[in-house]
Amino acid sequence: MSSDPSIFTIDTAFQRSDFDAAYLIVENGRAAFIDCGTGLAVPAMLAALTRAGCAPEQVDWLVLTHVHLDHAGGAGLLMQQLPNAMLVVHPRGAPHMIDPTRLIAGATDVYGAAEIARSYGPVLPVPAARVVIAEDGHRVDLAGRSLLCLDTPGHARHHLCVWDERSRSVFTGDTFGLSYRELDSARGAFIIPTSSPVQFDPEPLRHSIARLVALQPQAAYLTHYGRVENIPALAADLVEQIDAMVDIARQCDGRPDRHRCLVAALTALYQERAQAHGCPLDDAAVAQMLAMDIELNAQGLACWLDRDRR
Repeated sequence: MSSDPSIFTIDTAFQRSDFDAAYLIVENGRAAFIDCGTGLAVPAMLAALTRAGCAPEQVDWLVLTHVHLDHAGGAGLLMQQLPNAMLVVHPRGAPHMIDPTRLIAGATDVYGAAEIARSYGPVLPVPAARVVIAEDGHRVDLAGRSLLCLDTPGHARHHLCVWDERSRSVFTGDTFGLSYRELDSARGAFIIPTSSPVQFDPEPLRHSIARLVALQPQAAYLTHYGRVENIPALAADLVEQIDAMVDIARQCDGRPDRHRCLVAALTALYQERAQAHGCPLDDAAVAQMLAMDIELNAQGLACWLDRDRR
């Protein structure tokens, strides 16, 4: 699979290898990070800079796709190491980077305090003077290379994607789903949507996916995990599954065992699609590989059902 030599994939080592990526773009001796992983990933981010032949002083930007902790939890700690960098973030996400108290509390409600401490490390504030709010259409100038920020709600209301016209690639955070290399087959990448709590909304997500496809990108750089091509086909797969997930949510709603119903039906959906895709793993291995995502998708669908009812 060809890729742009100015774009570096960084494995943040969150949960396991090849699960959570950040990206480094280098242009004319200047650098920008797209997402940064957790506080525990800061050494990996700095090591990637060294491998790319850059010093921390050469980083101009840290652009966050959204402020979920697996994408942005390390921003405050990393910014302390990048003396010239500015943080670029969606308007809805900016307050949580300046004061992460509510962000930490929300994640703790989902994962528990012990898991936050074990997996995420320190979550520090970013000084307000170093935060740039990226409205839809905001352009980041990286040494003459334009990075266009696009408002892409659906996974979260504070989500943006980054269009890099130079490489004809889009950095998608979680808007364009999850695609783990262990599930690739001769047909290419296997992909699933992510509805993790608490702001999943299927209709905006469909529109956001369509907006990305309209750019005609050669590739998408997913946080979970890595570079994928054949974007129109993957987008069609995602929309089919969003529709199926909505149907599952409606069918399970009102049952006393709603969460168990959601988990079982999502597991069956992804196993069936993985088999049809020719994935090399059997059903048990697919369920194991996607266990955390299935749990979070079930929680996200439940949040959407409850919010939609109000």
